[in-house]
Amino acid sequence: MNGRVACLALVLLSAGSAVANESVYVNVSREKCVTIKEEPGMYSVMSCPGHGDYPSFFKEMDIRQSFSFGHLDKRYLDEAFETFIPFNHAGATVEWRVAVDGTPVSTILRWFIENPDPTTGQSVPALEGQVLVVSKVAQKDDGKGCVAGYVDALANPDPNALARKVADEVAPTFRCGVDKAAYHGTQGDRASAPRNELPQ
Repeated sequence: MNGRVACLALVLLSAGSAVANESVYVNVSREKCVTIKEEPGMYSVMSCPGHGDYPSFFKEMDIRQSFSFGHLDKRYLDEAFETFIPFNHAGATVEWRVAVDGTPVSTILRWFIENPDPTTGQSVPALEGQVLVVSKVAQKDDGKGCVAGYVDALANPDPNALARKVADEVAPTFRCGVDKAAYHGTQGDRASAPRNELPQ
């Protein structure tokens, strides 16, 4: 009987690990990116390192940044801009969540939010927020990639694990332009409201 239980546990463990996504980390420091177009002092669009033949795209406008991933169609590449209301900047390491067949399905990227002091209106380090942004990766047959969820990295005890759960369970079936990206777990007062602009 014990042998049967042990075998069953081994089978279940194997099955669980067979369907688990894996993480691949890619550096998207801006010096590694190539400018596609820009208006100095206004905006810039860059192509950045991705995973396999899945690219990353960076945009910056009005001291706010946006990242999209995968095989975006022209409308999403040109029109999508997902960021936060306060000034902000994205981190330099993208965590790609890759399915067992090698297909990247989602990404996780840390954002730094420059929250203003309510008395002065100036951004101060003591009020800086950090949010893990989970994005759906655009596939060739769809062309739509967008933010699928948020995790407050300062208000949750294990934000990376929570972000991976969102990346694996929410992002793959998230419908860009239909579903609304939401915070998962606890949202603290430094995790500011997002600003999502997607093609209609």
